[in-house]
Amino acid sequence: MSTLSFPTMPACAAVLGVGIDLVETARVRRLLERYGDAFLRRVFTPEEHAYCMAFAKPWISLAARFAAKEAVSKAFGTGIGAELTWTSIGIVNDVRGAPSVVLDAKGTALLLSCGAALVHVSLSHTRAHAQAIALLCSAPTAALNVPKSEN
Repeated sequence: MSTLSFPTMPACAAVLGVGIDLVETARVRRLLERYGDAFLRRVFTPEEHAYCMAFAKPWISLAARFAAKEAVSKAFGTGIGAELTWTSIGIVNDVRGAPSVVLDAKGTALLLSCGAALVHVSLSHTRAHAQAIALLCSAPTAALNVPKSEN
């Protein structure tokens, strides 16, 4: 019998920031209907746009990514603005389908300036709501490893 092997999730030595956000999917649907492509270009990366618009109800997936961007900005402690724009944060799916964060140059500079190495994110949604949580993490170091027992 063969076994499947998946890449392991990068370790997190210390949580430097936490962000969470909850969005009503109907709000994102209204924004999409009212502003269309202008809304999509301002808030989402081309990859997010393509991924979400492939669904019958794209506003649900868009709402989850909107919540994730807000959660990431809260984990950084900046919110969305001059230091971190909507499109500085991209949410993509890894080979297993799990969401992961991709930062542009501005986001990467902010990540490094606060001593972080990565951002973990988790998304969830129903027809009515989408939510996300983000953890801003430092890189693991040898100094933080617990010595193994000699038993």
